[in-house]
Amino acid sequence: MPKNWKTYKLSEIATKIGSGATPRGGKEAYKESGISLIRSQNVLDFTFSTDGLAFIDELQADKLKNVIIESKDVLLNITGDSVARVCQVPDEWIPARVNQHVAIIRADNKLLNPDFLKYSLLTYQNKNELLNLSSAGATRKAITKSMIEDFEITLPPLPEQKGIAIILSVIDDKIENNLAMNKTLEDMAMALYKHWFVDFGPFQEGKFIDSELGEIPEGWELKRLPEISINHNKKRKPLSTRVRAEMQGKYPYYGATKALDFINDFRFDGEFILLAEDGTVKTDRDTPFLQFVEGQFWVSNHAHVLTGNDLYSNEFVYLSLANSNVVPIITGAVQLKINKQNLESLTFITPSTEILRDFETQVIHWFKQIRLNILETETLTKLRDTLLPKLISGEVRLNEFENK
Repeated sequence: MPKNWKTYKLSEIATKIGSGATPRGGKEAYKESGISLIRSQNVLDFTFSTDGLAFIDELQADKLKNVIIESKDVLLNITGDSVARVCQVPDEWIPARVNQHVAIIRADNKLLNPDFLKYSLLTYQNKNELLNLSSAGATRKAITKSMIEDFEITLPPLPEQKGIAIILSVIDDKIENNLAMNKTLEDMAMALYKHWFVDFGPFQEGKFIDSELGEIPEGWELKRLPEISINHNKKRKPLSTRVRAEMQGKYPYYGATKALDFINDFRFDGEFILLAEDGTVKTDRDTPFLQFVEGQFWVSNHAHVLTGNDLYSNEFVYLSLANSNVVPIITGAVQLKINKQNLESLTFITPSTEILRDFETQVIHWFKQIRLNILETETLTKLRDTLLPKLISGEVRLNEFENK
């Protein structure tokens, strides 16, 4: 540790540490809009998620006025399987409150840069220590207020904290920009898909015929998933955490919803659609959880692996799946599952080849940009994850502070 760095308990460098409560009244307590109520599902490592974001009215919010979130406050999940996840809330969702599963840590700005605090808590060493604390002597993982207050972090002088935080924040901002751009591009593609293949906007002047999915333009067909795609599940192979630890490398290892690891071998090479088979199998819109991936990678047995066939592009298959309600084909009460047989029962409206090509011409370049952004994001994430522990520990110093 550099000689001018000092170790503090969080209680010495934070002006507030506390968690909230769940509003009374059950689901009726939540509103369509109002004051944001941050719950554990909204606190992801490095980023704030709006999935399932709840809102409460002014009356409920007033009962939680002791946990008002201010700009730059650091949020820490303190219970359950998401314990020790850390992020900050974008200003656009403030004013906000937290429930009992989330703690606010407000930095004393005279001693501690709040962004540096966030990144410090996200280092492997500190996160692992928080996880160990949460498991000590309890049946359910939990981090108490006193544990947070006594938790120690090592700080460089405030100017160096700010410098470190700026470097890491620039990388994170670019990652967030890429994610936002990809959402916009995919929304554009989906809007065009719905306009053509759900509302039949460009084809209203033509003749329509009856089908089991309602009226469709004459000359169009209904096809099952195997008629428009190829299933590559036979090439999947699950690897245990222990085996993956012995195979660390550069190739992504995908699970149901994301890359779980990076290993030294791959089984797929190219562009593929991954559809979650079990666990988190659907979105809030009841559509399947999808990943559009490219390159060399490995897939566990928790995601179906698909491509379009000779007639249908990956983009068309992806958008068709992303517009499908999968609730009727989900099985399992505790562990939700979409098995291969049920998946292949899905039916899609397909146009003539000429119309299909016109559509694909418009959306393919959007998806190309999405994939380029994903590749850049993966590179930036690796860079951030490499720099993070070195900067926070002082192993790598900023030039202007190195000799101070």
